[in-house]
Amino acid sequence: MEAFIRETGKVVVIPNDNINTDIILPKQFLKNILKTGFGKDLFYDWRYNDDGSINESFELNKPEHKGVSILITGSDFGSGSSREHAVWALTDYGFRAVIGGGFSDIFYMNATKNGLLPIVLPESERSVLRQVKSNEQISIDLPAQTVTYNDNTYHFEINSQWKEKFINGEDDIDNTMKFEKLISKYEQQRVDFG
Repeated sequence: MEAFIRETGKVVVIPNDNINTDIILPKQFLKNILKTGFGKDLFYDWRYNDDGSINESFELNKPEHKGVSILITGSDFGSGSSREHAVWALTDYGFRAVIGGGFSDIFYMNATKNGLLPIVLPESERSVLRQVKSNEQISIDLPAQTVTYNDNTYHFEINSQWKEKFINGEDDIDNTMKFEKLISKYEQQRVDFG
């Protein structure tokens, strides 16, 4: 997993509440398990017209939003099915963080396990962040647990273990491998006593 310490990046605002995983990545794109190649299908039903052409009015399709790395959204983001593919689509597109009013528990955990930082901020703070212009950036400082836009700095909460995993770029397997010697010793004892 790529380490996340600080991110200063362009922002896109999709302020809708209740964006579920089928909106983030529709079910017909769940055939791949490689964690890559999903970015092109992110928000498919919103990004493309029925004939497959680009929906030029959708925020992600606007030229000024090319290269965004931070998504600001509404409340209850990622509800619905437990598909990890939704997170893979966001990260494959280039998102490093999603700032919302709340996330479904399963989506939140999938995000933390795949290097997408989910940040919960209240509506009063997100309403200020939604004013960001396409030529401006927002900064996220994970060690300080802050989001900064112009003169506004907002604090967010994150579990200390997840924070450490992000900062160190470690996933669950990396954490398990810290105990490799103890695991090997245990496995050897099982063979010996068999």
